[in-house]
Amino acid sequence: MSGFQLQSTEWVMLYIILACGVLGVIFALVWRRQVLAMDQGTEDMKRIAGQIQEGAFAYLNRQFRTITWMVAILIVILFLTTLGQKWDISLGRILAFVLGAFFSGFTGYVGMTLAVRGNVRCTQAARTSLSQALFVAFRSGAVTGMFTVSLGLIGAAVIFMIYREHATEVLLGFGFGGSLLALFMRVGGGIYTKAADVGADLVGKVEAGIPEDDPRNAAVIADNVGDNVGDCAGMAADIFESYEVTLVASMILALAHVKEQPLLALAWIMFPLLVRAVGVITSIFGIWIVKLKNDEGSVIGAITKGFVWAAVFSAVGFFLISKFYVGNQTLNPDGYRQWPMLFWATFSGLLLAIAIYKLTEYYTNGSFAPVKSIARSTQTGSATTILTGLAEGLEGSVWALLAICASMYTAIIVFGQGATAIDILYGVSLTGLGMLTTTGVIISMDTYGPIADNAQGICEMAKVEEAGENVAHLDSVGNTTKAATKGIAIASAVIAAVALFGSFLSKVAAPGAGETVDAAALKNPDVWLVLNDPKVFIGLLVGGAMPFLFSSMTIRAVSRAAYYIINEVRRQFREIPGLMEGKAMPESAKVVDICTTSALRELIGPGVLAILSPLVVGAWLGWPGLGGFLAGIIVVGQLLAVFMCDAGGAWDNAKKTIEDGLYGGKGSDSHHAAVVGDTVGDPLKDTSGPALNPLLKVMNLVALLATPLIVKHAGGVGLSIAAVIMVAVIAIALIISKRETEAVREVQSRLEVAEK
Repeated sequence: MSGFQLQSTEWVMLYIILACGVLGVIFALVWRRQVLAMDQGTEDMKRIAGQIQEGAFAYLNRQFRTITWMVAILIVILFLTTLGQKWDISLGRILAFVLGAFFSGFTGYVGMTLAVRGNVRCTQAARTSLSQALFVAFRSGAVTGMFTVSLGLIGAAVIFMIYREHATEVLLGFGFGGSLLALFMRVGGGIYTKAADVGADLVGKVEAGIPEDDPRNAAVIADNVGDNVGDCAGMAADIFESYEVTLVASMILALAHVKEQPLLALAWIMFPLLVRAVGVITSIFGIWIVKLKNDEGSVIGAITKGFVWAAVFSAVGFFLISKFYVGNQTLNPDGYRQWPMLFWATFSGLLLAIAIYKLTEYYTNGSFAPVKSIARSTQTGSATTILTGLAEGLEGSVWALLAICASMYTAIIVFGQGATAIDILYGVSLTGLGMLTTTGVIISMDTYGPIADNAQGICEMAKVEEAGENVAHLDSVGNTTKAATKGIAIASAVIAAVALFGSFLSKVAAPGAGETVDAAALKNPDVWLVLNDPKVFIGLLVGGAMPFLFSSMTIRAVSRAAYYIINEVRRQFREIPGLMEGKAMPESAKVVDICTTSALRELIGPGVLAILSPLVVGAWLGWPGLGGFLAGIIVVGQLLAVFMCDAGGAWDNAKKTIEDGLYGGKGSDSHHAAVVGDTVGDPLKDTSGPALNPLLKVMNLVALLATPLIVKHAGGVGLSIAAVIMVAVIAIALIISKRETEAVREVQSRLEVAEK
């Protein structure tokens, strides 16, 4: 394959890109030091925060040990996908896979470790100042955000500098490692946090009539731990892999021009890296300006200002890079007139991020009609509360889909009617790049939420009354920011999956190991997907069913774990003398253990389904069936994910509006109905919905890695036998995931003894 040579200009740019990544890490370390230097408050506050830290570290450490063996197996499988390639490509892909998995896990771990330290410092700051409490909470989240953008940029830039036109083969491993860890952390953390949350709410609020974070409730510590392992660690890993996957897909599609227009291909590869570097700088600025002066102004306004200004300066950066690098006729005589296309495609991604932010805010914020409608329906009971929430969530998913379609259609318009399919798909990948440019701010907004939530819990459990009003305000804003960032994460996952789908088609057109398709190859009818092909249609149907099966597994996991947590909390209220009177402490560690064991046990089934199902479809239906399978996953996955996140967020905030005094306030019949709606929505918005993001990308990446083998060997005896074995493995994993854990059986045994 004829390639391109990096000129002095590109080498200078690559070193600038690396410098931007290092700068992001430096800012993250400085902000981390600032947060840790803050006062931790009273001894009671430190003790409660210590319990949360202990539970969070114990869970995440056990999770990493649990998934290590799966990563080891996948290294072997990944090696098989590189057969026929040069040894340095094979080794590079494996090392990149390990690096991607490490970076994804590390960003999640860093986010969680600082979040469980920042929560108590936020509570202490809130005793005297709302602005200082916001500073602590948002800067704690900013550390996670900057590690996410910086490590992703450094890893991709270094791989490109080493492998150049072969970099995409290696970057596939990097993206797959990040996606796999994100899937595990999203699923495990989501099951943990929502099982504890549901258990704490139903026994505490509804049955015992005690406040949400009452220290007498044995599930409260587990609930606060869950906020961190789910929203902090899980979201950081999720966004990190979207950040990487959009970059990988754009570079694969850019390489389509290597054979005929090597300078154009080089410019189109460098452009995404430069966009990512701009994102590091603008994220630093956006985070820096999030502050309140003298406790005046709106918290949500300050956060939104940081997000919007980061987007504005990013757009300026896009224009400058497009105009003066891609549009430089001396550097890029093959396509210098194409710079406006790259700018507008990337700019549309920024607009999409803002549109999704506002749409999600509309459907989940208590100030708008959907949440008010749900709150009003609580007056007639739980059934109408659930029905209204379902209706609002279903509607919200449609508008989010149309916004994504409008953004992708922009790529079609700006690249023109005469553009090849690969060029248009490259434009779609740029939409994803633009959308996630402000990732540093997006992650900060998300991690801020659980920190504020934990701060309110610590405030209530430690009876720090003077901080109550400030942390309650921060927490209410956190519900909105968490919902909005989930919406952005889902949209980015869809864009990334579509870009990967285009990369899959390019692999079909050039199935040889290490081959790169040229720009006109997809005009060949032999690589078209047509719905009148039964294999494509069957694949489409099976792919559309996967998000439902995956979601049923995760929701059932939450329900099963919550059942035993509820019974354990009830047992403690019944059997521990003086607990309800506040004269004794609950056995919180037992609930933490049930959550941990159940969540880790449930990782097996979803992980096996995500990795093996694309291989089974490809082996039996060939690449056309696999293409239909991927299309079905993308469409249904997006609609289902937005529906669950919007409905769950709306139920949550409807409950909070009633707790603030609407329709009778706490303890009223309306409040009881709202709590039921909230507990139904919890596993939707924080477990199943967000977990569909990495599922989309893992399945697409598995298909992309396996395409050369499927194109050459689909229908063969060997691959068919392998498919039968994989189906058996999936079935066994599903059966194992339904079995009760030892901790759960112990709880059930105690309950049976108590009943006798």
